[in-house]
Amino acid sequence: MFAIIQAVGWPIWPLLLTSVIALALIIERSMSLRRRRVVPDGLLDKVITDLREHGVSQAMAERVDGHSPLGRVLAAGLRNVNSSREVMKEAIEETGRAVVHELERYLTTLGTIASISPLLGLFGTIVGMIEIFASQGTSGANPAQLAQGISIALYTTGLGLIIAIPSMIFWRHFRALIDSFVIDMEQQAIKLVEVAHGDRRG
Repeated sequence: MFAIIQAVGWPIWPLLLTSVIALALIIERSMSLRRRRVVPDGLLDKVITDLREHGVSQAMAERVDGHSPLGRVLAAGLRNVNSSREVMKEAIEETGRAVVHELERYLTTLGTIASISPLLGLFGTIVGMIEIFASQGTSGANPAQLAQGISIALYTTGLGLIIAIPSMIFWRHFRALIDSFVIDMEQQAIKLVEVAHGDRRG
């Protein structure tokens, strides 16, 4: 790897930087977007049980709020459980938007890396072509400079694609995962509203 960096020179540094950032974001989002952390099983059932047995208290709402992103959404409903159905739903929707925004953190950066990596590789290709043309002198081609230009052109193009492909795959995966979490949280929040207002038993 070090030999490749030496062969290509400075055009490879932006690509290496984007690869490190992309890898860090993929690891961070993979850890943060685990289902048991975002929409843990059994939380809604426990909240409904506590609501029926003990009612709502400030301590209960704070405990649910700190549990998970789903807990934040449910806690918003619990704090407004004595209000009308519309007020309770509005509080849940406002908190839900904030939760979704937090779940989507860093995805814009990852998507940007997936988009610009091939362009950085193309830039390296252009730099390599310039080196190739510069190697052509009146006395013939300079073999060392010609090899340098070819190395820059090929390595940067390849590395740009190597970075872009997994970045795009993970970006789409995380987007789909968040969409499924949002649907799950919406369904559980609606169930809480209906139970709180006596429209269903659970």
